[in-house]
Amino acid sequence: MNLWHPTAETIWQGRNDLAEAENALRVFQTIKKPDNFSPAEFPHHIALLGFECDEGVKLNQGRQGAKLGPEYLRQSLANLASYEGHDRLVDLGNIRANTGKLAEAQDALSDVVYECQQHNMKTLIFGGGHETAFAHGMGIYRAFPAQRVGIINFDAHLDLRNSPQATSGTPFRQLAHYCQHHQRPFNYTCVGASLASNTQALLDEANHLDVTIIWDTHCVEHMLDKVQQQLQDIINQVDIIYMTIDLDVLPIWQMPAVSAPAALGVPLERLLPLVQLICQSKKLQAVDLVELNPLHDIQGMGGKAAARLAWQLVHWWNG
Repeated sequence: MNLWHPTAETIWQGRNDLAEAENALRVFQTIKKPDNFSPAEFPHHIALLGFECDEGVKLNQGRQGAKLGPEYLRQSLANLASYEGHDRLVDLGNIRANTGKLAEAQDALSDVVYECQQHNMKTLIFGGGHETAFAHGMGIYRAFPAQRVGIINFDAHLDLRNSPQATSGTPFRQLAHYCQHHQRPFNYTCVGASLASNTQALLDEANHLDVTIIWDTHCVEHMLDKVQQQLQDIINQVDIIYMTIDLDVLPIWQMPAVSAPAALGVPLERLLPLVQLICQSKKLQAVDLVELNPLHDIQGMGGKAAARLAWQLVHWWNG
């Protein structure tokens, strides 16, 4: 398969507690690791895929290193305890981008997402820069041509940039154009956006595309019920949900390992109830976690936060 390669066998390792009890299991012991890309063998499972690419980050003038994120996040996840849902994970390897070939890598990822979804697998992608989202979203739109797809993006940035070339800052503008070309509704919500990190031009584009924005300043404790109701209203309007989490939505003290750390952000303890609502909606079909950059982590803090987020959403993910 184009640009595909398997996950290194050394990635999934951890502490073995089976001498204590047969159910003393960790994720590295319950995840399925086929030798080949074989989604047909795992219907109703969750396909874990890596997108080893930060070509879009480079073009967006960001800090490179997110292409190392998929293996780093797998390693951070491997030793966590395995509970309900985690045994549905199937590691189906990685798409690795060639230097200077962003569109080629995005097409390859879109194809593997489409194939997984066609075989009744859900898709969980570890990026990679947020250029992951155009490929993942395109695969979802292709797999569900008659369904109303809702995109919920947890992100400090709207990622609606107007650029002569695709970057990590353009994925949702690209998906809007894809929808327009295919006469599909574009239903996009950005949660945790920072007004300080988005120019007026981006807000104008968001207004033009009828984007729903829930600002980081609204994701505070006393307003969380209102935000949950907003998300529930959005969930009610669509058939399929694609949730994309740019880890820079977290504050810098929880997530230093991104291209553009957030001074304010939405802390994990406030983000998780929002993620839980979506995971338990029975409409969630696809998730990605993007922008994890191990080159800028501090004592594994970012890796641990990302792993706990991935662990929690898989545990909650049903439907």
